[in-house]
Amino acid sequence: MGVCPCGRIDVHQHFLPPVYAEALNRAGLRTVDGGMPVPAWSEAAALEMMDRQGIETAMVSLSSPSAHFLPLAERPGLVREINEAGAALVRAHPVRFGFFATLPLPDIDAALAEIAYAFDKLGVDGVILETNVDGHYLGTELFTPIFAELNRRKATVFLHPTSPACFDAVALGRPAPLLEFPLDTTRTVTDLIYNRTLQTCPDLKVIVPHAGGALPSLAARIAAFANLPFITPRPVSEQEAFEALQGLYYDVALSGHPVSLAVLRALAPLDHILFGSDWPFTPEMGVARNIAQLEAGLTPDDLRAVARENAERLFPRLAALGQ
Repeated sequence: MGVCPCGRIDVHQHFLPPVYAEALNRAGLRTVDGGMPVPAWSEAAALEMMDRQGIETAMVSLSSPSAHFLPLAERPGLVREINEAGAALVRAHPVRFGFFATLPLPDIDAALAEIAYAFDKLGVDGVILETNVDGHYLGTELFTPIFAELNRRKATVFLHPTSPACFDAVALGRPAPLLEFPLDTTRTVTDLIYNRTLQTCPDLKVIVPHAGGALPSLAARIAAFANLPFITPRPVSEQEAFEALQGLYYDVALSGHPVSLAVLRALAPLDHILFGSDWPFTPEMGVARNIAQLEAGLTPDDLRAVARENAERLFPRLAALGQ
């Protein structure tokens, strides 16, 4: 099932170390984001799934709601424990796992300190940012110091959707992954482009999940609105907006269907498309289905690029391990 001789690199896989699972349990969170069950996770289960699905390396990260369910003062402590757990997982299995560190936002000073600790002490592969933090989207000036520091470090940033602050009013009674996750992804990337965060941080490497949410379908509209002088701030031109979108990386978690893949490929160059599973929030059956769709829809050369080669260029540590 899902055998790929090149050994997939999964840039979108989640982990729930015991310290995080216990924190969710203490908060009474058996479901998250409008009714999604909190899945079970273990190192052994992850490795077994990866072996069955031909995934050599998983870049694990914390999913929604991150640490946002805690009071502000309690977030840095939990985040540090989570990042220590992720680093320990990579030390135990350096070929099988990589790790995106979580930040204790919106506390900017604590987040900057965690960036330094995560990169300089733990040696992480990048950071994960939720699409909004307590209703603040990523393009807001609040987060300018975070992006400046990540740009200075030429970091890889993995965006991940979370529920919008207005979730109950707009979700139609359905769980957030149905509509609000892809729409919140679209919302925060548009914010990053219109506030010119991405354009002024050219050394960032940003991975957008789920084939970019609605971005590929709305790309022309997002770019065209840059021509309207009454919108401020905005991209300096329609071309700049398109270039910012085309410069992003996109994972194909839950997006191997021919319709989703065709729209993404109309926007993103092939070398910016990456494999993702979204396990364990996506059950293994869904991971296998997505892999089968990708295998049916891509040529062997393109499949190898998406499955592994593109990610090796983004994460030289993994390429070096494979030599």
